[in-house]
Amino acid sequence: MNIKVVVGLSVIAGLTLSMALSAHHGTNISYDHSRTVELKGTVTEFRYSNPHCQVYFDVKAENGEIQHWAGELTSPYNLAQGGWTRKRSEKELQPGAEVTITVWPSKAGTTTGVVTKMLNAKGEQILLGRAE
Repeated sequence: MNIKVVVGLSVIAGLTLSMALSAHHGTNISYDHSRTVELKGTVTEFRYSNPHCQVYFDVKAENGEIQHWAGELTSPYNLAQGGWTRKRSEKELQPGAEVTITVWPSKAGTTTGVVTKMLNAKGEQILLGRAE
């Protein structure tokens, strides 16, 4: 094979791989890791799916308005390493479940965040999201 073709294909493969890797994992850009926000709310949905599990929950703001929040967790694989399963999520995070969720909030001020910790209505830690 011609050396120019090999070098060209190598450059294209390297660029493609680096773009794919940099296109993901923007939590440092999108979320404020210097502070956490603790939210008490009601689960509306939990998605146990790749690439990241998601929890959706409603929070009653101080003015009485309901805010719809989305919390990003780690992957199902990583959660499973800590004993968390799809079956457990269906049991503990059913719609209507009362939770306290700590997040790194969105830098843009939206009602999204990266979940660092989740407690059930009894105050027991049920899920550790990303390390604080």
